[in-house]
Amino acid sequence: MRPTVYGIESLAGISLDSGTRLTLTDGPLQLGWKHSGMTSDFIAEVMALRYSSSRKGYMQAHHDIGYLSNELIENAVKFRQPGEILIEAGIFDGSFLIRVQNTIDGVTSARFQQLLHRLQSRDPGELLLEQIETNAISTASGSGLGLLTLLSDYDAKMAWAFEENEGERIILTTTAAVAMPPSSNP
Repeated sequence: MRPTVYGIESLAGISLDSGTRLTLTDGPLQLGWKHSGMTSDFIAEVMALRYSSSRKGYMQAHHDIGYLSNELIENAVKFRQPGEILIEAGIFDGSFLIRVQNTIDGVTSARFQQLLHRLQSRDPGELLLEQIETNAISTASGSGLGLLTLLSDYDAKMAWAFEENEGERIILTTTAAVAMPPSSNP
């Protein structure tokens, strides 16, 4: 069965084979929040090196890569079913691309697809302001601010592919790209 794709469909099909590939694996210590932070810091350190000839360029690249990576990996850790999280990342044609793949359950998939459908019909900046207002008066968790911030403030280009797996398990593949500062390094 063909995956259901939201966002920029061509982004979902881009090959990241020449990039970096990491796999977070469940183990006796369980995958947790600290793993998303450590992993995104590692990715930012490695990917921002090509911008090291300019302190400003390096700091901007490191920040943007770290923020984007952390948001995607945190969501994968938070909403996943037990199992591995595959992360692929690289710098291609002046953009940082990251792809995070994990397994989610059917209920999470349906809820997330509703949110994505809403995102496609509205301006992310408007939705971000609405969500900030909603969060200010609500005690519920699961704010969605990270995703909206990526789309609105970082002008991230994103794609989400939902592919049915076994039973109620869905493979979610999230691909995102953000423009990087020009690099003067070869």
